[in-house]
Amino acid sequence: MANKVHVIDIKRCKACGLCVDKCPKKVLAIGTQINAQGYNYIVQENPENCVNCDICGIVCPDMAVGVIITD
Repeated sequence: MANKVHVIDIKRCKACGLCVDKCPKKVLAIGTQINAQGYNYIVQENPENCVNCDICGIVCPDMAVGVIITD
């Protein structure tokens, strides 16, 4: 059975906040650390609430966050 894993690519994140706003379980937040591009990238503030729905991945314009399937 495949497993789903929530991932964040901090190098790609521009902290637009779309995923934060659209997450139905309020998992994500804009963090305090800054990536190489100078943006405060998103973090999982409440990872225990994540249901791997991938709404974050659907709305992210930079493909910086989402759910992947692993074996």
